[in-house]
Amino acid sequence: MRWQTTRFDIDLTSPRVMGIVNVTPDSFSDGGLHAGTAAALRHCEQLLKEGAHILDIGGESTRPGSPAVPLEEELARVLPVVREAVRLDVPISVDTYKPEVMRAVLDAGADIVNDIWALRRGDALQAVAAHPRCGVCLMHMHRDPQTMQVTPMDGDVLPDVLAFLAERAGVLMANGVARERIVLDPGIGFGKTVAQNLSLLARQAELLPLGYALLAGWSRKSTLGAVTGHERPADRAAASVAAALLAVERGARVVRVHDVRDTVDALKVWQALQIS
Repeated sequence: MRWQTTRFDIDLTSPRVMGIVNVTPDSFSDGGLHAGTAAALRHCEQLLKEGAHILDIGGESTRPGSPAVPLEEELARVLPVVREAVRLDVPISVDTYKPEVMRAVLDAGADIVNDIWALRRGDALQAVAAHPRCGVCLMHMHRDPQTMQVTPMDGDVLPDVLAFLAERAGVLMANGVARERIVLDPGIGFGKTVAQNLSLLARQAELLPLGYALLAGWSRKSTLGAVTGHERPADRAAASVAAALLAVERGARVVRVHDVRDTVDALKVWQALQIS
């Protein structure tokens, strides 16, 4: 299995680690730590030294209750970082739902659009479909960041998540986006309860028959805090690594993480067992 992106065909035979680069003042875990182009680029370089295979750059926090960021502000945060990061010879993903940002970063050489709205806002679908090669990650989200945890989903969420992701991927393919360009994300924490998030992990393999690579984003999420009792996101690193490994065991080919070095090391141990 591979993920076709603007400049790279990413081999997903082995799981890949996507390092998070938040160019924001208010992200739930590391808001403000890497704000500004110079600080963000230093963080990019550090994540690559720690073994990241992909970098995911975001200029708007999507934590529960977070306010929307104006277009011009998001562009000012993200675009200068992308223009420099594309020189690092590694796939660059941009976490955005705004079509204007998608076009700007793709024009600057970005490889992947990572959209929590699964290309449902404005003409985002057209922005990606018009690009000849870029990769895309489609995520399931219930409601929106302002309300998703105020009124989360009811009952067994897996059938709804599966149906939604299948529908969105089908729409992309109907618009000429090749299957190899598409990765799916069940959206851990985006409008789901703790029990529902854990159920999605336990039953993640039920998403595999869709035929697309899966991305898992468990890093430092509040569900891990509920399980471990750690209120501070930074204290959830060990739980995040455990969740990433469990996601890979259940078929995820990409894990999106803050703690790159520890995740890479854990996956090396896991891979050694696969060949022994």
